[in-house]
Amino acid sequence: MPAGVLQAVGGTPLVELTRFEPAARFRLFAKLEAHNPGGSIKDRSALELLSGAIDEGRVIPGRSVVVESSSGNLGIGLAQACRYFGVRFVCVVDPRANRQNIAIMRALGAEVEVVTRIDPVTGEYLPVRIRRVREILDGAEHAYCPDQYANPLNPRSHHATMREICEAVPGGLDYLFCATSSCGTLRGCAEYARQRRLPVTVVAVDAEGSVIFGRKPAPRLIPGHGAAVRPALHRDGLADEVVHVSDLDCVVNCRRLAHREAILAGGSAGAVLAAVRRLGDRIPAGATCAVILPDRGERYLDTIYDDDWVTSHFGDVAHLWKEQGPVAEVATC
Repeated sequence: MPAGVLQAVGGTPLVELTRFEPAARFRLFAKLEAHNPGGSIKDRSALELLSGAIDEGRVIPGRSVVVESSSGNLGIGLAQACRYFGVRFVCVVDPRANRQNIAIMRALGAEVEVVTRIDPVTGEYLPVRIRRVREILDGAEHAYCPDQYANPLNPRSHHATMREICEAVPGGLDYLFCATSSCGTLRGCAEYARQRRLPVTVVAVDAEGSVIFGRKPAPRLIPGHGAAVRPALHRDGLADEVVHVSDLDCVVNCRRLAHREAILAGGSAGAVLAAVRRLGDRIPAGATCAVILPDRGERYLDTIYDDDWVTSHFGDVAHLWKEQGPVAEVATC
């Protein structure tokens, strides 16, 4: 069992969103993962990855060094868990990582390396980050990489996420909307539902420009969902449907959530809510839907929630979160 602050990982609140889409014929609930102690759903993965490695003897507190690539949230979760267990932690990030995320990791004692080169093949930072992790592992004694993109402990941590949702929603869950990056949350939730033969439609929400579901890579502004390399955890058929959303979708629906529900959430929260709105006409009347809101919005105050930043990238779009928002693209698996 986890101790200290790590006991607070999981058990996050589920709230009903009654104002976000008031004309909806279905009920919509949000799992607020920002209430984890490190501020995101990645606290669950980090705790499972690190405690599993300690239990197996792969990580020895006071001797080992943990090295991982992260856009921010997993890095914070690992920094917190490593600090608690007394394990040195090196996190490799890229320039898209939020400055606040980097500051939090360093405040928790993590060593943060920022790669600045872009991979010439994909045009993305992720392959460069992964290569840098391997270089550090090769050059350090007693080094261990949790490898969130391939480690089965990552999805295993989200069996509890899905269990908590299913136990909290009234009358049973019909739809789950889940953002994808490492595929840990998606796979863990889908595995839990299918092992128990729950009649839940699982909707994966991916970024335009992400390659997870077979599309060509393209530049993306909003971190936290999508990937430039298909994660090893991905499996065909995990999702019943896939919705691809743009950076503008994320911004508009984050701002709409704050405007209507007074919830300040991160970019991938806007993505899943955009997907709900896109599928809204197809969701049966009386259905119960849940979205996982992975992190908090304070880390996006200088981007998504900054009017000047939004205008510089998208123009004058404030009317979109006050009135009718943009439409996302959906594909059936």
